[in-house]
Amino acid sequence: MNPDFTAATRGRARARALGVVVGNLPTGPLNAITDVEGVLVGHTTVDDGADLHTGVTAVVPRHLSAGRPGLPAAVYAGNGYGKLVGSTQIDELGVLESPVVLTATLSAFRAADALLTYLMDRRPDGLSFNPVVGETNDGFLSDIRRRPITEQHVLDALEGASSGPPAEGCVGAGTGTTALGFKAGIGTSSRRPVVDGAPVTVGALVQANFGGVLTVRGVPMPAGDLVPGGGRDEPAGNSCMIVAATDAPLDARQLGRLARRAIFAMGRVGASYSHGSGDYAIAFTTAPPHLPPLPDGRLNPVFAAVMDAVEEALLNSLFTATTTTGVHGRTSHALPYDRLSGNSTGPHL
Repeated sequence: MNPDFTAATRGRARARALGVVVGNLPTGPLNAITDVEGVLVGHTTVDDGADLHTGVTAVVPRHLSAGRPGLPAAVYAGNGYGKLVGSTQIDELGVLESPVVLTATLSAFRAADALLTYLMDRRPDGLSFNPVVGETNDGFLSDIRRRPITEQHVLDALEGASSGPPAEGCVGAGTGTTALGFKAGIGTSSRRPVVDGAPVTVGALVQANFGGVLTVRGVPMPAGDLVPGGGRDEPAGNSCMIVAATDAPLDARQLGRLARRAIFAMGRVGASYSHGSGDYAIAFTTAPPHLPPLPDGRLNPVFAAVMDAVEEALLNSLFTATTTTGVHGRTSHALPYDRLSGNSTGPHL
């Protein structure tokens, strides 16, 4: 097991360990985006215990190489109030040429330059590159104006990426994020639907940092009812980044349909889709290029899989996060398990 997993969650449990099961489809062995063969995840966490709670998360498709410089991909902007470096070229060409790096809003541009260094080192003959970097605003808990992310932080996340269970909660790009009135962070999940008699894998990783009222299996759970003063001072928006990966053979147009459904899944957990929330999904496939795309009429299981995986990933981002006090003494509280299980007078599942 990735040692960061235990360190980041500090004993906190994933949704399934608490009996919260989303949908009927089976998960992959890790219930993570790394169940998609060749997809790696790495984190670098910057946390000084005081004013800095930020970091970098990298999703690295191992299939990208000199022999295969691009993978079919698409981007969907549910609300474009954000910075997603490299997105217009993905829209234009339907191709992902780099790992996907996630970080804090004001560090996105330094991260893009660092990712460019990584790409140039691996393709010394290349003349043009399209680094892809997304962000959410962790300024509620972290001193975002200090822009503490360096090139080495990004390179460490990229080079340390592994196929094991990714750390979740307060780690990497999720170190300082909040969602739905609680402390949130990074979350991941996967599904293995059967399409035309054969299983395929769909995985999702989220950087959760958005507003709304937490909803678990259809039950609204307002932060103010679960934690005294919960969510009162936290920002209403601030965005969500979703990375969806699959080994199903899909073309860029179909991946755009997949990315849209990834954003739709935010509504299941109570997202408000507010004015200031930059909500983006990037979807790509690692399927061998010689395989023809699935017929559109066969995509329903893949669509169901991505919505379930994103919903569970978002819940995992909250369930595994820990209470954090950051810049200006602001505190974001972890989701209290006892209130979810009905051991008190509050809402329960």
